Order: sequence, then structure tokens, then C-alpha cells
Amino acid sequence: MAKEQPPFKIKDTVELKITGLGSSGEGVGKAKGFTVFVKGALPGETILAELFVVKKSYASGKIVKIIEASPQRVEPACPFYNECGGCQLQHLSYEGQLEVKRKQVQDALERIGHIAGCEVLPVIGMQNPWHYRNKMQFPAAKADGKINIGCYAALTHNVINIDDCIIQKQANNRIMQVVRKWMDEFNIAAYDETTGKGVVRHVMGRVGVRTGEVMAVIITACYDIPHAGELVTMLKAEVNGLKSIVQNINKKRTNIIMGSKNRVLYGKASIKDKLGNLKFSISPLSFFQVNSEQTEKLYDTALAFAALNGGETVIDCYCGTGTISLYLAQKARQVYGIEIVEPAIKDANANAAANNITNAQFICGDAAVEMPALLNSGVAPDVVLLDPPRAGCDKKVLAAIAEVKPKKIVYVSCNPASLARDMAFLTDNGYQAIKAQPVDMFPMTHHVETVALMELR
Repeated sequence: MAKEQPPFKIKDTVELKITGLGSSGEGVGKAKGFTVFVKGALPGETILAELFVVKKSYASGKIVKIIEASPQRVEPACPFYNECGGCQLQHLSYEGQLEVKRKQVQDALERIGHIAGCEVLPVIGMQNPWHYRNKMQFPAAKADGKINIGCYAALTHNVINIDDCIIQKQANNRIMQVVRKWMDEFNIAAYDETTGKGVVRHVMGRVGVRTGEVMAVIITACYDIPHAGELVTMLKAEVNGLKSIVQNINKKRTNIIMGSKNRVLYGKASIKDKLGNLKFSISPLSFFQVNSEQTEKLYDTALAFAALNGGETVIDCYCGTGTISLYLAQKARQVYGIEIVEPAIKDANANAAANNITNAQFICGDAAVEMPALLNSGVAPDVVLLDPPRAGCDKKVLAAIAEVKPKKIVYVSCNPASLARDMAFLTDNGYQAIKAQPVDMFPMTHHVETVALMELR
């Protein structure tokens, strides 16, 4: 039997009515029943697209002409937007972004999870969705004889030279500008991925939004930095709030940005910031949410969904450095945080001590093992909080939760698809999905964070 061929070939031009957005923010439409993805197209638009990829079940195209534009289409504010891969939705009004992100969550729950009756609330957005990122990590490269520092062009490792990223805190932009100036003045070589030679691989900035403290991190492929003293002098003179300059050394031929060794060039090894009433130390390798303002709204939502009255026991799986655990500990009787990454557990214990929180205990291990062990030792959780990586929860963890049977599960997710899959498993194992609250942690991008509440039937 002959295989069914796609109805189109590369370089064909097709007319499409865009009906939604894909998982990477691209427009999605159908021609002759065949799915086509088009970067830059918006729901409600009619476009002509030229195909440059044709597979068995889908094609990708680029806009040739917009026949009917969406009323939500706007001119991108960033001059680098069309080249840069950092943002995907600047051509969509902010109101429109919030609408499509809510629909993204709703569609995932209904189509992937087959979950009915779960209320998806309007997305919690930002009053000012610009200059929100408290962490920058931009690659450095040399092209056509000049130093480029900025984002990678979409789907490549070509570095777009950016002067002012409009989703970054301005202190981070200033760090990037000063490092580029230093590299130009003193002929400091950028790292070359193909040869493995050069000095500067990446430039990182971290900003304590509530404290105003700033950290600059230079990720290098070697131990000794030529003209390091001049770099320190320039950064101190030109970056307001600078409290720390750190060199991170990564000699490996890898795409992983950070190495394991840090060397303080100036000031302290960490900076401080606050979330709500809690204070946290942030080092170059620390995990800390990149949007401080929205993180407080996210954690407040998780706390509201847990509805703690002071007598509950909470288990926080995938607790990381303990930020949500400590938020919950302010209202719970006892919190147990479980995390398999040992350095994160050390940070969690340090954060608990810094905030004088004594009712949070952190356990280094696999949640699928540690949760039943806690149950066997007499710990019966009223609430389990989940905040897993993008891929979602390990099935063994979900099975352990179904065995432990907490009254409530509060699930914090950065990926609607994996959230829907995990909620489907829990629905099949005795839980009911009550509501989901999307939070816009990453304006101008296709990403959306969601807090979901499930209750034991």
C-alpha cells in the first residue's frame, strides 16, 4: 500500500486562516486539512505563506503577505525582534498575549488531559510588562571582526549584538554594555564554539529587585582573565548598586553555560533579595525566579489555593532552594521539602535559617521514595505541592502521591502540556481538578506559568 503523500511541497504558497498558536508561539492553520505552522502569524489572521519545511503530518512556512490582520497585531517595540530568538510575541498586544496564554492552558487541559469542569481563570498579568527580568545570561562571540554580546538568533547559535534588551532590568543591560566596551578596548577574545579557544563565553547579570543589589558574572573558558583589574574598575564606575563581581570558570566543550568553579573578583560571593517577607541569598549558580514581581503573585496564588490555617502538614516535592516551602511554612504547622539536588537542599536550609523559619525540614532524595517513607514514619500530609521541571512529574512521584492521598494538591507548572498529562493521571487516581490560575511570568514570550488546585474526591 502506497504511503499517503503530503498535499504540498517546499516553496509552495498556501493561503491560511490562523486558528491558534503553537507551543513556541507560532501561528497554526490548515490548508487542505494539513497543519501549517507560521512564525509571526496571529490567531484570526488570513495570510499567504511560503512553505520551507514539509513533513508527513505538518509543514512550516513564512509569511509572504498578511491578507487580513488581527486587530491585536502591534509593531514590536524591540529593534532586534525579527532576528532575535529571545521573545516570540512582541507583535501581539499585551492584552492579546494574556488571552492566548489562557487559551493555551485551557486547550491543554481539555485536549491533552481530557479534563472537564476545571475553571481556568483569567491570566494574572503585569502592569508594566517590560524590563522585568532580574537575570541575564547572554553569549559572547566574534563576527566580522567585532564583539557581539546578546541573544542567539532563533534556532541558531549566531549571536545578535544587543545594546538594550527591553525585557531585562537596566542594570543587566549596563553590565553587558560595559563588558563589551572592555573586550573591545583591551582586545579580549570571545569564546569560539568551533575551536574551543577564547576567554569570555557568557555575561551574566543578577539584580535584587527589592534590595537594589547587583551582581556581574563573567563566564570564562580559562582561569586567568587578561586586564581583570580594568574590568572591575569599569564595572564599579558604571553599574549602580554593584555589590559583587564573580568569575565563573567553564573549560568544558559543552552547551551548558555555567561551570562549577567561581572566583570572586570584587565584593561579595552573593547578593540579597526579598520575596514577600522572606529574604534570600543569590549566588551565580542559585535558582531564583527571573520575574520577582510576578513570582510574589505566583506564590501568593499557591498559598491561597492551599488555604492553610496553621494546623496543616505540607510536603513540597521538587522544592529546589525552598522558596515556595518557606512561603507555605509561614502559614502551615510543618513543611517537608524534598529535592534530589544536594546543593539546592543546602541553599534551602540556609534560606530557612536566614529567615528564622524552624517548621520547614528539607530532605535530599527522590520524592517517590521519600514521600512513602514520611508516611510510614507517621507524617500524613494535608497538602502536597508540586513544582516540577518543564517535563513534569516523574510517574513514580505521582503514584506515590496517589498512595499518600493528601486532601489537596497544589501544582505549579511552567508547561501546560505536562501539567495536563499529570493532572489526567491524578484525575484517574481519585482527584478532581478544581481550578487553574495562569500567571504571566514571561511577557513577550510564549511561556506561561500555571497554579492548579486538585482535591481528593
